[in-house]
Amino acid sequence: MPTYIAMLRGINVSGHNIIKMEALRASFASQGFRDIQTYVQSGNIVFKAEGEPIVKLAKKMEKKIEDDFGFSVPVFLRTAKEMEKIAKLNPFPGDPALDQTKLHITFLADAPPQTAPDLLQPLAVKPEQFRVVDREIYLYCPNGYGNTKLSNTAIEKKLTVSATTRNWNTVKTLLAMAQRGKVES
Repeated sequence: MPTYIAMLRGINVSGHNIIKMEALRASFASQGFRDIQTYVQSGNIVFKAEGEPIVKLAKKMEKKIEDDFGFSVPVFLRTAKEMEKIAKLNPFPGDPALDQTKLHITFLADAPPQTAPDLLQPLAVKPEQFRVVDREIYLYCPNGYGNTKLSNTAIEKKLTVSATTRNWNTVKTLLAMAQRGKVES
């Protein structure tokens, strides 16, 4: 049974779209998912499910969340193998000159247009850096993610594709959880 990592966009932020992790785990369990683990309150779930197309699985989860909690939430799904590849492709962790706490990955719902780097470049303010690889955007935001113009909303507007962002530590933690099957929090 494949292991998946789901990242929900926009839950438990500024008092909106509140979902308790216990209720979210119960919602996932009612769909037949197994070994369900959550990480922090921002909608990160590691679980196992019968193999079905990832797009269909994400849509099923979005509908269930809307049915159970009364609001729509985009769900970004990656398999554990995809997340391992995503982590390995990150161009920034090997650079000792970069503050590792300022690394982020923006996950896209679909492949971005070929022109994505050109479309996003005006948003990047020096010394910010970004790289677009497949359905991810690797970000280095030395002044903090809260201060960058490379936000989910701006990226969605420029690329016309849904986006959610996680910091590098969260990505590494989710991958570790998926690889060892251990409940973190």
